[in-house]
Order: sequence, then C-alpha cells, then structure tokens
Amino acid sequence: MHRLRQWLAGAAAWGMAAIVAAGCTVSSGSPGPGPSRGVLPAYGTYDINAQPVRKLREGGSLVLPVAQMVTQFNFHHADAAVDDVWTIDTMTEPRLFLRDAAGEPHRVPEYLTSATVTSTSPQVVTYRLNPRARWSDGKALSWRDFAAQWRALGRGDQRYLVADPTGYDRIEEVGPGAGTHEVRVTFREPFTDWRELFTPLFPAAAYSTPEQFDSAWREALPVTAGPFKLGSVDRTAQTVTLVPDAKWWGSRPRLDRIVFRSLDPDAALQAYLNGEVDAVNAATTEAYQRLRTARDSDIRIGSAWDEVHITLNGAGGPLADRAVRNALQQAVNRPALADVAAEGLPVKVPLLDNHFFMTNQPGYADNSGRYGTYDPEAAARTLQRAGWKTAGEGKPRVKDGRELRLRFVLSEGTNRLGLDLAELIQQMLGQVGVHVDIQKVPPEDYGPHYLNEGNFDLAIFRFTGQTYPSSAYPVYRQPVGQQVFENYGRVSDPEVDRLLGQAVGTLDTQAARSLYNRADAEVWRLGHDIELYQRPQLLAVRKGLANYGVPGLGDVDFTKVGWMK
Repeated sequence: MHRLRQWLAGAAAWGMAAIVAAGCTVSSGSPGPGPSRGVLPAYGTYDINAQPVRKLREGGSLVLPVAQMVTQFNFHHADAAVDDVWTIDTMTEPRLFLRDAAGEPHRVPEYLTSATVTSTSPQVVTYRLNPRARWSDGKALSWRDFAAQWRALGRGDQRYLVADPTGYDRIEEVGPGAGTHEVRVTFREPFTDWRELFTPLFPAAAYSTPEQFDSAWREALPVTAGPFKLGSVDRTAQTVTLVPDAKWWGSRPRLDRIVFRSLDPDAALQAYLNGEVDAVNAATTEAYQRLRTARDSDIRIGSAWDEVHITLNGAGGPLADRAVRNALQQAVNRPALADVAAEGLPVKVPLLDNHFFMTNQPGYADNSGRYGTYDPEAAARTLQRAGWKTAGEGKPRVKDGRELRLRFVLSEGTNRLGLDLAELIQQMLGQVGVHVDIQKVPPEDYGPHYLNEGNFDLAIFRFTGQTYPSSAYPVYRQPVGQQVFENYGRVSDPEVDRLLGQAVGTLDTQAARSLYNRADAEVWRLGHDIELYQRPQLLAVRKGLANYGVPGLGDVDFTKVGWMK
C-alpha cells in the first residue's frame, strides 16, 4: 500500500516521502518567506523545479540519503513498510498508478492501457496490461502476478509477514480476463481505493510462497520490471545503487545512476554541505538555519501527507487501561510541541486533530474533543480515579505497590528535534506523576525488534503518504494472532473496525469521509495514540536538479529527474 512509516525519533527523521511537480522555492541565502509560525503552504502545493525533459542533460548521478541500510526489499513485508523501500520498489517494480500533486491517481501507460470498474455488484476491476510490459526474466506481466500478490497479502495466511492486507483482504478472486493481457479482479466486498492495490506489483516468480515473500527479497531484487534495476549493494559503504534497465520499454531515465546512501540525520546534513549528497531534510530548526544559506542550494517548500504522533502501547502494563492512556493525552501540551518543531522555520507547524486527513486535505475535521485538549489537572484526576495515587511531588504515582513508570524507546540515530520532543514529553508526563525512562536503541532494531514486537510503552514516529484514507486502516484495526498489521500499540475496538470496514467499502466519497471522521472520534476516545502535528516539508536540494523536491500529495517520476543543461 502507499502508507509509509518513518521513525521521527529514529534515523529516518529527515527522510522524505515520494515526490512530484512545482511551487515555492526559497533560494540559497534567502531568509525565508516569514516567521517561524507563518503560513503552511496551501492544499496541493509542491515544489520540484518542474522542467520538460528536453531541458535536462543526459547522464549524471543523484545521491540521496536514506534512513538506514535496506535489508528487505519487499515493501509489503512487515519489516519493510518504510518509504525508502517504497521509493526503490516503485522505481524497479511495476507502479500501476502515479499520484499527482493533489493526490489523484493516474494509470501509468507503460503498464496499463486501461483499468476500470466493469461491475459494481459484485465489484469487478478489469486491468488491461501493456503487451510490452515484461519482467526481467522475460515473462510478460499477467494475471498470475496479481493472483500471487493477492494470495500473499489478502488470504490471511499467517506465514506471510504482511504489513498491510487492506483491500487485498476484500478480494474474492483474481483470474484472467477476455484477452491474453487482461486481468479480472473480483471483490467479495467493495473497495473504493482499488487503485491503491498492486502498486508496486511483484512477480509471481518470486512471490508465490512464504519463503519467497521473505527470503527472496532480502538484500536482493530477484525479478524487476521498471525503468531502473539494482546496480549494487555495498554493505561497507552503506549504499544501494540503481541504474537504468536497458530492457525498459518506456522513456529512458535521464540519470545514469541513483545512489541511496545510509546516513544518520547529522551526517546527512554535513554530507550535503560537503557536496556528497544532493538533497537533505531542512525541516528542523538547526537544519534550516544551516542550509538556508548553503552554496549551490535551494530550499523547496510544500505540504504533504506527513503526520507525527506518539504511539501508546496498550497491550500490557499501565497503558492497558484506557483511562491512563486518556490521561496521557491530556497531560501532553501539543501546541507547545508544535511550537518547538516550528522554531526557526519559515512555515507554521499545524496541530493535527484528525488521524485520517491532513489539515490541507478534503475531509479534515477536528474530532479530538477533550482528548486533544491540554489539561494536566484533568489528567491528574483521571489517574487518581484509575487508582494511581500521588506519592509526593516529583515522585511517580503508585498503585498496588507499583510505580507508574513508562519506557520511551528512541533510536540512537535520533536527531535533535526528536530528542527535544521526547525530553519535553518526559517533563510533561512527570508533572502529573508519570515517570518516563528514555531508552535509546540501535536504529536497525527500532522497527523490527521494538515497534513490531511491542517492546515499548511510548514511541514517536511518522506515517507519510496516506493520501488514500484506507491506508490508515491497518494502523487502527484489531490484531489477529501475531499479526498486528501496523497497530504497534495493540489498541483496538470493534466499533472502530466496523466503521473503518464500512468506510473502505463505501464508493460514495462524502459518505466515506463521514465514516472516517466517526471512526476518528472513536480513535481519540480509545487513547490509541497522541496525535501531534502535520510535519512541514522543507528540502534542501542542489541547484540545477529538476523534477525533484517536495511532493504535495503526489509521487515522483524518477525517469524525469535530472540535471539542467
């Protein structure tokens, strides 16, 4: 799916989501368009220095920092649902739809000649594949690839460690259509965001068994069908290099190579200033102040689907009690944290009062109620009623002889902003008698060994790219056995599942938005997490780089990225 996960307080704090078309640029040396609490760019704004391909020179390299070294290249695997993997996979595997700057999906003609709903009762989607589209092993793309992906993701087979089955789990059957290059997908239940499915599309030849789903994609791209292919993986240099695929039947990429280099945030910033990488996050106070006057550099600004939150682990311990989770929601001063995130930036950082829609996205509504309102006195009363008694000023509350202590897990690669936010949250919760221990862990372990395993009480990170609201379903749905989807805090409720199940299958856009907002109010009531703010998009980009930068709500077409002549 298109949902992307970023560790805000981990090594990927500087990572960017996928990218697409043009807008407002702050050139090097400019102080920016206004004070730190200025105006967030309007809905759909983007800035990539959009240029026609004819104005770009052929060849050249692009070096981009990534959060951590990619070890699992299967984006649908539970250990790989992050945007660095998404970016690589959509350059090397079929991406059937490309989203524009407003988040609207459009079919990619190199893969699809058409894709339409050909029946509504039941819902049937018929895909007509481009006959030229072939895998690197020479086989044509076919219904068998769609079927293998559906069976892996949508059949509930626990042997497949799936990040997100949403949509796939509503499919009844995948089979051939009327012609050789036609695919017919029949749904058991309607799914409004059907264009989100099968992007990226993976090959049946390396996706048909649980072993292939897991092992075949470890440090490898066994079969590809994109404009790029894997050139090399250098564990010593911590780089993944993609190069144009000579078998690609579409327009040849302008670049000779794209190198993804694993760097922590501070190292990435310094590497950019040294001319070693060509883009870096500028959305923190320190980064922006250092980068806005950098030589040979632009600051590109826009707004995307990018939210920051604190996940609360309700699977056990004190946070298994909803009252305690609700108390934490009211004990955290969200406006103060947004102010810290905005300090020194040329745009404001708006609070988020919705889990499914961004502040600049149709459907957005404030459903937070009292759970999103800073009220430490109410938080203290709630804890007292829940049996957590005051033990004296500066001491953790006590219940049944236990102290109210929580573990806030951070990556050792945390940037300054992530650490500042964690320490402020620690202080805020301490004021109501909740003791928080901050534990730093290796960046490569943060996802698989802490979030995925529920080995934390508090964790702060981002979801990005969820312009399809159905993408958020697995974040809030009830876990099934050991399959938690992306509900890392294991906080769920049948009513949320019911509302979201209706929303993802409602073909009427306005009705679906209403259902998502009703579900959102329930998510706030449950104390699933503490939603914080919408992260502004500021990216320092090397001058002369075209068709790359800040995405709006869209995707990047890397075949059109290149250097001006």
